[in-house]
Amino acid sequence: MDKSSALEYINQMFPTEASLSGVEPLMQKIHGEIRRVDASILSAVRQQSNSGTKAKEDLADATRAVEELSYKIQEIKSKAEQSEAMVQEICRDIKKLDFAKKNITTTITALHRLTMLVSAVEQLQVMASKRQYKEAAAQLEAVNQLCNHFEAYRDVPKIMELREKLNNIKQVLKSHVFSDFSSLGTGKETEETNLLQQLSDSCLVVDALESSVREELVNNFCSRELTSYEQIFEGAELAKLDKTERRYAWIKRRIRTNEEIWKIFPASWHVPYRLCIQFCKKTRKQVESILVNMKEKPEVATLLLALQRTVEFEKELEKKFGGDVPTSDIGDDIEEIGSWENNSQNISKIRKKYEKKFAAGQESGENEKTGNKDLSAPGAGFNFRGIISSCFEPHLTPYIELEEKTLMERLEKVVQEETWDIEDGSQNNVLRSSTQLFSDIKKSLKRCSVLTKNQTLFNLFKVFQRVLKAYATKLFLKLPKGGTGIVAAATGMDGQIKVSDRDERVICYIVNSAEYCHKTSGELAEKVSEIIDPHYAEGVDMSEVQDEFSAVITKSLVTLVLGIETKFDNEMAAMTRVPWGTLDSVGDQSGYVNGINTILSGSIPVLGNLLTPVYFQFFLDKLASSLGPRFYANIFRCKQLSETGAQQMLLDTQAMKTILLEIPSLARQTSTAASYSKFVSREMSRAEALLKVILSPIDSVADTYRALFPEGTPMEFQRILELKGLKKADQQSILDDFNKHGPGLTQPSVSAAMRQPVPTTPAPPMAITNQATAAGFIANSEDVLTRAAALGRGAATTGFKKFIALTEAAKDRKDGPLRRLFNA
Repeated sequence: MDKSSALEYINQMFPTEASLSGVEPLMQKIHGEIRRVDASILSAVRQQSNSGTKAKEDLADATRAVEELSYKIQEIKSKAEQSEAMVQEICRDIKKLDFAKKNITTTITALHRLTMLVSAVEQLQVMASKRQYKEAAAQLEAVNQLCNHFEAYRDVPKIMELREKLNNIKQVLKSHVFSDFSSLGTGKETEETNLLQQLSDSCLVVDALESSVREELVNNFCSRELTSYEQIFEGAELAKLDKTERRYAWIKRRIRTNEEIWKIFPASWHVPYRLCIQFCKKTRKQVESILVNMKEKPEVATLLLALQRTVEFEKELEKKFGGDVPTSDIGDDIEEIGSWENNSQNISKIRKKYEKKFAAGQESGENEKTGNKDLSAPGAGFNFRGIISSCFEPHLTPYIELEEKTLMERLEKVVQEETWDIEDGSQNNVLRSSTQLFSDIKKSLKRCSVLTKNQTLFNLFKVFQRVLKAYATKLFLKLPKGGTGIVAAATGMDGQIKVSDRDERVICYIVNSAEYCHKTSGELAEKVSEIIDPHYAEGVDMSEVQDEFSAVITKSLVTLVLGIETKFDNEMAAMTRVPWGTLDSVGDQSGYVNGINTILSGSIPVLGNLLTPVYFQFFLDKLASSLGPRFYANIFRCKQLSETGAQQMLLDTQAMKTILLEIPSLARQTSTAASYSKFVSREMSRAEALLKVILSPIDSVADTYRALFPEGTPMEFQRILELKGLKKADQQSILDDFNKHGPGLTQPSVSAAMRQPVPTTPAPPMAITNQATAAGFIANSEDVLTRAAALGRGAATTGFKKFIALTEAAKDRKDGPLRRLFNA
């Protein structure tokens, strides 16, 4: 403890006067501890004293041992130096003798090799003068090996003299070989039987010489062989595009005729291969000159024939000299585009295709491992594909124009021949024109992919885009049209469309065909991107075409909804003609409900059978979202509802809800029944809530309306009071109380406009000049507006984003009557 805190410690130990009685025991305890510590210290001091003496003795012993060890080391080192000096003295003479022997051996070996080199050079000189090529080749190999031993003696005069003499002999051999090969191809080889053997032996000499000599000899031979070709096909008669095939026939005939003679060349020289490369380069230059200098556009048939023969010749060269062009695989892949075969057939075809590719890969791998390659194939592997045919690319515009013209004519023909019906037994419900169109496109793609995979194929792909867009337009124009109106003018949709049962089937066929075209267009783009040159692959995109077909699908389904709704017009009108204010009893569901049920029972099973579940769900969502608000608005068109009439209408509303909920089972498509049921319940609950407000007592009608319609408006509430049959004086007191305690909303609802008189002939949209006329126009068009707005809801859940913006775009317009309607 700190000394300064001793006082604090004592105060802690003895805080009171009574505690002082413990001082004496504590002092005795402390004195005992002090005695124990003193004894320990004394013992430690004695032990340390004894240990120090022993440590000094041990240190002295260690010092003596180190001195003895150091003396012995010095003695050993001295003896080692004496031994080394003795060994050096003994071995001095032996080293001299060893170096002398080594130098003598090196000198004797060098002189012996020099003698051999001199003798070999003299023999080589004799062989060269006598044109003994076979012996000279072997001798030249030996001389080259001997010369390698004298690389360190290049500056020795004798070696310089021998190397110069050897170079002169090589020049002589080269001149003799070139001179002898100049007679090859002149006909002398048939007269002199030993000439071919002599030339074959001379090739051995060329291999023994520098590699540049072989390159020069082969180039000279190829140039000499093609001299006659240039002279023949540069003339006016054969320098034409329709004579292109004769060029390839000439070189194939030349190779076939001289095949036996050209066996004098070693296989490693690849003479036929080198000859074909030079032939292709010269041919490309001449054909390109013909195409550029043509005064008029060539006939497509002539142009394609020349290109086809060129491509076939390139494939033959590729196959002959180590290449492989999988044209059949490309054709099979193209045929798979838009295939409607069953899954087992597709799996079988895919399995066979990849088994074939795998087997080919294994075979090539084994060849690489074992080295059993065809010796006639070049090691480098020159790519013959496109070496000549690529010069046709800038001149194939007439071919693309012809393909586009042909496809457009075929499109017009298949559309004209289209029956707009499906054959019995068909499983796909797709129009024949769509499958026939893609069949024609696949044929066109196959024709072009055989000829070229570069710019021309990319241009043809652009043609496919235009043709498919044209077909989408024709599908769009085939949809039933309706009368013009404010919705049609503002949103591009017809308000009322009359469709027959056959029209409904045609619309479903158009939806399925557009979906087929959408899917197959993507497959077509993928396949083209696989076979086209990678430089153009990024530009292969069918998104715009697919957007066109998506728009056709959306328009078709909307047209189908509007067509079904148009059938409901008579039933909705019949609903307003029922004397709701004078009904004396509640019976079974009304006739207009039975009429709606009859319409749905006749159309829904057919539509459910023809449409896919996704599009049928979209159709149901749009039908429910449109029919619910329409039924709600139609209640306000009724003049007056008695309590019995309101109860009957409530029963009809529940019957309508039941009919709509049974639609999925009626169409045998119940996969999305749960979500659809919630959707229908939400849309029809508003009509049920409205009727409940009408059925409520007079003294609680306002509270009921506020509870069921938190966002209700005074004008709509006033219309409800009118439906209940209240007089103006009675309405005013209830309205004053509602406005006093209500939500305070002042915007009029669309249904409030129904109180205005409806003119028999609505004024044109741009002729709306006063409030009364505008109200009448709103009342006349409210039904159409309600349906159009409802059709826009829920589109995002089905993937048709374009349709969502129709109503919103109408709202955003700065002028026009529709803008004023949304601001009303």
